[in-house]
Amino acid sequence: MRHADSTMAPTASPIVEAWAAYRTGNATQWTSRELARAKRGTRVSVVIPARNEEATVGAIVSTIHQHLCVQVPLVDEILVVDSRSSDATAIVARNAGARVVHQDDVTRGLPRMEGKGDALWAGLAASTGDVVAFVDGDLRDFSPHFVTGLLGPLLTDPSVEFVKGFYHRPLVGKTGVETDGGGRVTELAARPLINLFWPDLAGVVQPLAGEYAGRRRTLERIPFVSGYGVEIAMLIDLLDLVGLDALAQVDLGERFHRHQGTEALGRMSAQIMVTAWSRLHRRGLVTDPLPPSTLLTQFRRGGADNLPHLDREIVLNDVGVTERPPLRTLARRSVRVA
Repeated sequence: MRHADSTMAPTASPIVEAWAAYRTGNATQWTSRELARAKRGTRVSVVIPARNEEATVGAIVSTIHQHLCVQVPLVDEILVVDSRSSDATAIVARNAGARVVHQDDVTRGLPRMEGKGDALWAGLAASTGDVVAFVDGDLRDFSPHFVTGLLGPLLTDPSVEFVKGFYHRPLVGKTGVETDGGGRVTELAARPLINLFWPDLAGVVQPLAGEYAGRRRTLERIPFVSGYGVEIAMLIDLLDLVGLDALAQVDLGERFHRHQGTEALGRMSAQIMVTAWSRLHRRGLVTDPLPPSTLLTQFRRGGADNLPHLDREIVLNDVGVTERPPLRTLARRSVRVA
């Protein structure tokens, strides 16, 4: 038996090293014209879930439309899922060239669910592409390579079923810019969970990245978690469904977007942990389908009226998650265009 030795540096597993070397690409590898030629009849959809993103969604849609629809016939459909916005998100997106559907129109007749995952499921249900790329609606300085990078492996390698994006995420603060300060939930919650329980996925640089693409035939076979656990659930479920070798990742460069506060990041982390628990239960590693509690207690500066002796207000949030079933298990639904 080999004993731990402080002088010996740990090494990645051979599986992770081999996958990372073989299945990691860079968006600069493919041009839009090369990919348009490689389509060979494959229909491509870009789905953008958006909630109150009137400030950014128009530029994203118009960039994709101009560069990847008009100049080069790569993307066949730009679909924006308006996720109960109270601003002009839908109008801005439509004027920029997108087809817009409302989340609740797509899921009408099904139980109401909250969160990003439900909007993504609605986008998959309403879109028509054989290959579907998902892009967040809050990106700034958006470039077409965010889409072409995701599509590259899928349109050039038939053995790839799903592609995850990764990037540098600068965190802009009052004292300056922290080059890789974004992705705090990844480093504090998602990556430790993955390394502990799904070590084959340890080579995924950004498991919670909001930019990814997959083949419809595969995406329709997995459930979509309703909240912020959707990305980690998707990776775990795809690993079980198609295996590690069918997954790939692509460096998309640098990503600028709106950052959440610490309190919101805490809620996201909790939803990711609840989601991981559900997958551990499916593997038989925990006995109960739900953790002992899905209530998250947080503290906010400023005493509550009923607790004047405290200078912190107690804030409770239910971080439980629900799931839409795999789309393949439901009949195709007609969708009313907004």
